[in-house]
Amino acid sequence: MIIGTGIDIVEISRIKRAIERWGEHFLNHVFCPEEIEYAHRHKFPEQHLAVRFAAKEAVYKAIQENVPPRWKDLKILNDQNGRPFCVYNDANFKNKILISLSHTENYAVASAIVTT
Repeated sequence: MIIGTGIDIVEISRIKRAIERWGEHFLNHVFCPEEIEYAHRHKFPEQHLAVRFAAKEAVYKAIQENVPPRWKDLKILNDQNGRPFCVYNDANFKNKILISLSHTENYAVASAIVTT
């Protein structure tokens, strides 16, 4: 049963500017080491970071909790086949989070569905 949905779109240039302005502080505030490492394995890491940023925002919307999770409570990773998945670091959260990610040169979009 679906109990929440969320979607978010991010301009990749916005994330790139944040990285240029705040550098490691921004990266370490929003992303987990695994997310940063994954992004930096690619030619345009800002695209991969932006789509993870969008995914976290989409999950926040889908969870619909009174107190939203902190940035690093959520990890957006890829399985061995490249399929994205979300890890929510909250022992009380028992639902499943499904995500879908996509990006172009300029935009990153993500959707999230929370099911029982």
